[in-house]
Amino acid sequence: MKKQSNLSRLLAYAGGHKILTYLSWILSAASALVALVPFWYIWKILKEVLDAAPDFEEAEQITRYGWMAVGFAILAMLVYIGSLMCSHLSAFRIATNIRIRLTHHIATLPLGRIEQFGSGRLRRVIAETSGSAETYLAHQLPDKARAISTTVGLLILLLAFDWRLGLLSLLPVALGFAIMAKMTGKSMQRKMTEYQNALADMSNEAVEYVRGIPVVKTFGQTIYSFKRFKKSIEAYETWAIAYTKELRLPMMFYTLAINSVFVFLIAAGLLFTRDGVSDRFLLNLIFYIIITPVISLTLTKLMYLSENAMIVNDALQRIDSVLEMPSLETEGAPAHPKDSSVEFRDVTFSYDGNKNALSHISLRIEAGESVAFVGPSGGGKTTLASLAARFFDPQSGSVLVGGVDAKRIGKEELMNTVSFVFQNSRLIKASILDNVRLAKPDASEQEVMQALRAAQCMDIIEKFPAGVHTVIGTKGVYLSGGEQQRVAIARAWLKNAPILILDEATAFADPDNESRVQAALTELAKERTVIMIAHRLSTVVNADRIYVLRDGALAESGSCRELLDSDGVFRRMWQEYRRSVRWKVAKEAETI
Repeated sequence: MKKQSNLSRLLAYAGGHKILTYLSWILSAASALVALVPFWYIWKILKEVLDAAPDFEEAEQITRYGWMAVGFAILAMLVYIGSLMCSHLSAFRIATNIRIRLTHHIATLPLGRIEQFGSGRLRRVIAETSGSAETYLAHQLPDKARAISTTVGLLILLLAFDWRLGLLSLLPVALGFAIMAKMTGKSMQRKMTEYQNALADMSNEAVEYVRGIPVVKTFGQTIYSFKRFKKSIEAYETWAIAYTKELRLPMMFYTLAINSVFVFLIAAGLLFTRDGVSDRFLLNLIFYIIITPVISLTLTKLMYLSENAMIVNDALQRIDSVLEMPSLETEGAPAHPKDSSVEFRDVTFSYDGNKNALSHISLRIEAGESVAFVGPSGGGKTTLASLAARFFDPQSGSVLVGGVDAKRIGKEELMNTVSFVFQNSRLIKASILDNVRLAKPDASEQEVMQALRAAQCMDIIEKFPAGVHTVIGTKGVYLSGGEQQRVAIARAWLKNAPILILDEATAFADPDNESRVQAALTELAKERTVIMIAHRLSTVVNADRIYVLRDGALAESGSCRELLDSDGVFRRMWQEYRRSVRWKVAKEAETI
């Protein structure tokens, strides 16, 4: 199958505006040819002056030629404006359709894949990458048609008046093209991809850094604790400097070549006038000196257009990287959960296809049971819980929700069955009412208030004059981490899903907020199947069953008492936890 060109792929998003793109090229090319007409009138003015010299009063046509040159220059400008109007209308439509398709597709993706891709990268693909395609269509393609048309018109002009001077003018152009081809070849395409990757990494890490600022303030960390952000900036710096040095010599020779036309013309003038100067030759030489700067300008424009074509090629590849991510599809005949149980059958999962994050995990959580996933960092706790919500699909094995394979449950029904509260729950810039209502858009204000009471949020509501209608994130209205967590719990309470996943839900709460969050979670967990993920072991002592995960495998399981009586991973973790608590209490006592 023949691969579509980048232009064909972009125009596929144009709909009925495609004709405007073609029209913009025609108008742009026409404006370029019209823009060369004033040069012909300049030649005629020069001829009139030389023919009339020294009696310049006989040069009666200069004024008419001058106004004709001005008229054609204005006409060229108007035609070019018409070209840009057509190209922009089409480009805006194409960029809009690309963004709509991207956002619609992203809405169908598993949440885990979205988190793995990175919100910063997604934002850049939707906004900046599609914007590159818009710029390419709105400006660069019309400019390309204009540059090609200018080149053809210049070739005719250069050879029409004096073919010898014309050929000499083209020698530095040929040299410039040769150097340009060297700079804009496959190596340049690879470098452009590296450049865009570096920008994407910085954008993604910048977003994560900004989100992590509350943690920096809470724990007194420095900016250097965000090593990935700092590393991405340093990597870009290293790449940019190396790339600049690599292109330094080629760019110097290219600039020298395209600006050396005058050298060739002066040499030709000295050579061809050894036996005297004719008026005709002098006329053509002056004309060529006037018109040759257009050559270097056109050639430079073509070079940058080649670079922009690489940018749009890279942009389309990044758009494809999102569109090619598989959607969350229901497999087989649709089925409905029978209860709120969760079961993992010989589940193996890998993020990158190399190292397994989970290996052959099998366990069953009964309906209404409260369990905890604990273990060292990187053991697979969050990954295993994410599979229950179908943030990812395992490479082998199956995840059953309510006795049914999660892949057979419709996306909306699964989201209504499983609710989750993360350690960094996010609220949008909207009222508290609307933030809670995200879980159930048709909920009444009375239902939202009931959820807020259950989540211990009334102290938050009462401190604002507008109450539940207070808009978060505007006019200095911000909530602490613990307060945000309680609003997120209210959202989960309103959703009323039978299965609840709590991922370090009290991690960043201060003591006062922690007690309120714990009370809210206790209320939320009633008559639900609860999966808790925790590092703070005191929060899981009352769980019906504790599963200890280490290196992606199930190390042991049992009640808290059973695990403490055995000499296993959990007992060692508990002893370390108790020592850390005693050390903290001792340090606090020393400071009093």
